[in-house]
Amino acid sequence: MSQVKENNTVKVHYTGKLTDGQVFDTSEGREPLEFTLGQGLMIPGFEKGLIDMKLNEKKTISLTKEEAFGDARPELIQEVQKNQLPEELVPEVGMPLISTAPDGREHQLLITEVKEDSIVVDANHPLAGKDVIFDLEVVEIK
Repeated sequence: MSQVKENNTVKVHYTGKLTDGQVFDTSEGREPLEFTLGQGLMIPGFEKGLIDMKLNEKKTISLTKEEAFGDARPELIQEVQKNQLPEELVPEVGMPLISTAPDGREHQLLITEVKEDSIVVDANHPLAGKDVIFDLEVVEIK
């Protein structure tokens, strides 16, 4: 029976949860996630947890924040003057924004505070600083 190895392309059903059981993402009701291990597309602990799993095997892995999305980095929290925002934008706490860098790369931001003349945005991954749990099921190994 084949097992997941480095550089395999796999299809995986998953449910990602916080340690309190709150689900933050799942493939339930959708197509399984397909990716090739070793390309850096997934968080390190997710890929490591799949190594040596067999076809149709299910398991649960617990990842520390270091194995998952890392620590929140204070330098990714910035204050932006409102006059730098699009005129039609009415900023609200919790509103997601997309920032385009000079090289064309896009960064997702989240408004965390609205002040009189500025807003505070956070470019950290929403799960940075959190330990997570994944329920995994390997449905195809190529």
